[in-house]
Amino acid sequence: MGQYFQIHPENPQPRLVSRAAKILTGGGLAVYSTDSGYALGCRIGNKMAQDRIRRIRQLDDKHNFTLVCRDLSEISVYAKVSNQAFRLMKGITPGAYTFILKATHEVPRRLQNPRRKTIGIRVPDNPIAQALLDVLGEPLMSSTLALPGEQMPLTDPEDIRHKLERQVDLIIDGGYCGFEPTTVVDLMGDVPTVVREGKGDLAPFHA
Repeated sequence: MGQYFQIHPENPQPRLVSRAAKILTGGGLAVYSTDSGYALGCRIGNKMAQDRIRRIRQLDDKHNFTLVCRDLSEISVYAKVSNQAFRLMKGITPGAYTFILKATHEVPRRLQNPRRKTIGIRVPDNPIAQALLDVLGEPLMSSTLALPGEQMPLTDPEDIRHKLERQVDLIIDGGYCGFEPTTVVDLMGDVPTVVREGKGDLAPFHA
């Protein structure tokens, strides 16, 4: 039975954030809030938890996971960032964007796109996610909380608790945080390419 923490969406309680981080550090799998909905997350090196995410969501081995980072300096550890890409990201992070970048050797191969050797990375504009990342001191390997057969991601913490408390180690109730997916931007070429339109504003890419 997973634990259930109610954490304030604007002023996260440090005691609860520390307990949540301890569960993750100990190998746990958590449901947590971001600026584009709830997500499943675990430590980057936790293959068992990654496999649990695959089972919960019924994902195949081609699914692309995302690394959720604290800031741009952490991104540069896990992805190769050009000066042009850095300037763009600096202007729109934190925010509801996922950036496709070349992965560094710090990213396990099982997380990289097998053909392009890329990784999706983002910096969420959500106080709970930011507080959790600060305490962890490392990214969260994440996947949107969308269950098989459901047309929309789960958004109600009580509904999440009812459906998943026996399959995860922690559910963080951070209130309603929406369900619109991130805007996905491929930064591998000379010009940024919007792969998916989502919550992140497209204006920076038309300047």
